[in-house]
Amino acid sequence: MKLRVALIGCGRIGQKKHVPALIETGDLFDTVAVCDLVEERMDMAADQFEKAGLKRPETVKDYREILKRDDIDVVSIATESGKHYQMTMEALESGKHVLVEKPMALSTRHMNEMVELSERKKLKLAVFFQNRFNPPIQEVRKKLDSGAFGKVFYASVAVRWNRNEAYYKQAKWRGTWEMDGGVLMNQSTHAIDLLQWFLGGEIEEIYGYIANTNHPYIEAEDTGFAIVKFKGGKTGLIEATSNVFPRNLEETLAIFGEKGTVVVGGLAVNRILTWRFEKEESHPFMNLPDPDTVYGDSHKYVYRDFYEAVLKDRKPYISGEDGKKAVEIVLGIYKSFLEGRPVKYPFDFSTEEMKGVKL
Repeated sequence: MKLRVALIGCGRIGQKKHVPALIETGDLFDTVAVCDLVEERMDMAADQFEKAGLKRPETVKDYREILKRDDIDVVSIATESGKHYQMTMEALESGKHVLVEKPMALSTRHMNEMVELSERKKLKLAVFFQNRFNPPIQEVRKKLDSGAFGKVFYASVAVRWNRNEAYYKQAKWRGTWEMDGGVLMNQSTHAIDLLQWFLGGEIEEIYGYIANTNHPYIEAEDTGFAIVKFKGGKTGLIEATSNVFPRNLEETLAIFGEKGTVVVGGLAVNRILTWRFEKEESHPFMNLPDPDTVYGDSHKYVYRDFYEAVLKDRKPYISGEDGKKAVEIVLGIYKSFLEGRPVKYPFDFSTEEMKGVKL
């Protein structure tokens, strides 16, 4: 049995990752329609399916027309970040299962509403934190689950990339508080998701700092740092910048325990750099190549997992409840910067509250 899916949003990430992933999972999904406000983008997306030997999906300009249809089971949302909340809520209300790109929303309240509605309607909601499926990340997860690290002390993430003026000119919504956020929200939530996943996800307090040092044409931050205090005494350190000259350098995650030390790096946490356990000083995944883009190659695994979650009526691997945690950390950093003090959990905050703030 195939699930019938519609892709809403045929921009950069839609074209580069979602369409290829849906083609590769054509044994599970029948892509009925693609949707975008720009007809050329829809046509380019539809062309890719046709060239791959699959049925050409319909092109539908208004996503609300898709939500009215009975021949669509799932919608996958790859639009601007600021539209995720509204589209997800409408899709769930119309009885569709939802896959949504990160960040799932830009407000703690909105994320909670998305999770609550999916549970009330008994529909599946999943978030694209696809790097959880990266082979090196899965290897670290196995070691954590087996207790091989012993007591975990702390973990750190560093996103050292480049985003220039041309990138922001491609889409006016990027770097705005209303629709996006800066390097923490847009580029770093994948790494932050892995950090909180490895450290248990239960946070007590966040102390953060942000700045805009090199991008005067955007509202939000191009640099961010944070100390995240987790329950049980574990600490997370976050470093993020889009100012690396002249191009993307690395996305690196390190985790330190009493019996293990691991560093995963590469362009997008795709290669093991350090692997040290007792009588274990190397790993085959130290020689993996970088992916073609920082988005990685794991969107297809999110789709495959979601298919099983729907058919077997189980929780998706990265559910809405899971997907909101990284965004909460970023919102906590923003709130901490705004108030000049550590922020304790739980809290309520939205990027809207950053409007007009001088960085």
